[in-house]
Amino acid sequence: MLCAFFFVLLHAESMERLERNTGLVLEGGGMRGVFTCGVLDAFMKHGVEFPYVVAVSAGACNGMSYISRQPRRARFSNIDLLQKYGYISLKNLLVKGSIFDPTLLYERFPNDILPFDYEAFGQNPATMEMVCTNCQTGLAEYLSEKTDRRRMMAIVKASSSLPYVAQVTMVDGKPMLDGGIVDSIPVQRSIEMGHPVNVVVMTRNRGYRSTESDHKIPRFLYGEYPRLRVALSHRVEVYDKQLEMVEHMEDWGEVIVIRPQRPMEVGRVCRDPEKLERLYQEGYQEGEKFCANYRL
Repeated sequence: MLCAFFFVLLHAESMERLERNTGLVLEGGGMRGVFTCGVLDAFMKHGVEFPYVVAVSAGACNGMSYISRQPRRARFSNIDLLQKYGYISLKNLLVKGSIFDPTLLYERFPNDILPFDYEAFGQNPATMEMVCTNCQTGLAEYLSEKTDRRRMMAIVKASSSLPYVAQVTMVDGKPMLDGGIVDSIPVQRSIEMGHPVNVVVMTRNRGYRSTESDHKIPRFLYGEYPRLRVALSHRVEVYDKQLEMVEHMEDWGEVIVIRPQRPMEVGRVCRDPEKLERLYQEGYQEGEKFCANYRL
């Protein structure tokens, strides 16, 4: 009974603080990010905004359309345009160096096919940071850009550049890859930036732990980046520890987590429109539940 009382107090405090200084943390996950598309579309429908957003990989891509206030843009890109253009393929990897067509996603989509509202993005008072992994240091960098369009797209491209199946992207003269290598769920970054209460949108169900194993990365892979190889060799361990940390924080009322409620049927490079649409709808429903229970 006493535990329940303290939980109510913590929950009530979180609701009060959500109105002032709550951060939004967006996990990546490749095509699992269509869940996040649904959540963010529900947020936009209800006018739910946050003063600070920190996002990784696919979370960064989807978060940009949220900051620019363009409902369903990310969904259209991830589901409809995937079917039309087939921008995920081994051919892209062999010809263009990335399994996701980088020219289509970071040049033609935002500037022509599915125009990104750069002006609205820049005018939004919220701070948005995107997580990249510096290949030279093996550490996370948290980058933000509101005015320079070329640099903005370079950052989101770098944040989404999956190791092994995407080329290294240069940002500010530094070689960068996917931020999820070292910080897949950057809730600690949000806290450090002055946001003690956070809403975390994840793309795995609670209790998930990776079935993969860490292993030493051979020198013929990223031979010029030894610290990146070290980071990659601990990737699974780091991610599982972050999952555990978030679940503990959730249990103590320190974060509010929005996540899929069933085991994931969508992989990083899924191209099945029916599976993607189901996951999007689940995200939208979970976003609606959040909006019904919390007032910001």
